[in-house]
Amino acid sequence: MLNYQLFPRSNALTTKIQDVINCFAVEYDKINSAMHNLKSDEVLKIIAPHLMKIGFTVETGKSASAKIIIPVLFGMNNRVDKAFNADALSSDGKIVIEVEAGRATENNQFLKDLFQACMMFDVEYLVLAVRNDYRGHKDFEIVYTFLETLYISNRIKLPLKGILLIGY
Repeated sequence: MLNYQLFPRSNALTTKIQDVINCFAVEYDKINSAMHNLKSDEVLKIIAPHLMKIGFTVETGKSASAKIIIPVLFGMNNRVDKAFNADALSSDGKIVIEVEAGRATENNQFLKDLFQACMMFDVEYLVLAVRNDYRGHKDFEIVYTFLETLYISNRIKLPLKGILLIGY
């Protein structure tokens, strides 16, 4: 079953965030991690047409021209000095999507995604999609517990309005 949770849990889903969830839900049978061992790029390719229909730009490959580059630091004459890549970005630049597979928790990729989203210019929401199951690990539950702890402890203030965690 597709799982999702918006953090902080005191926030309700926005229409745009619900639209993103629907992109995953409509293709759930194809991306269900209990049934399919897909790489993150394969999951992204399956949901990409739906994301594009709701106004997202989606990474189409690994070449520089196929990547989505989001500025982080600006230098002289407004030149971008530092940028990070994303899997998808909303047309208004407010929602960034990262789809992870095997590395989500084993290599703590979700933490890197969180850090990078916090640094990206003008980004307000991070959508983090992880497998429900990866080799017997409950990746969605692991990331959920981490984010829940982050928000409940209230020791770190994130510059994001919210993080949508999706388990596929």
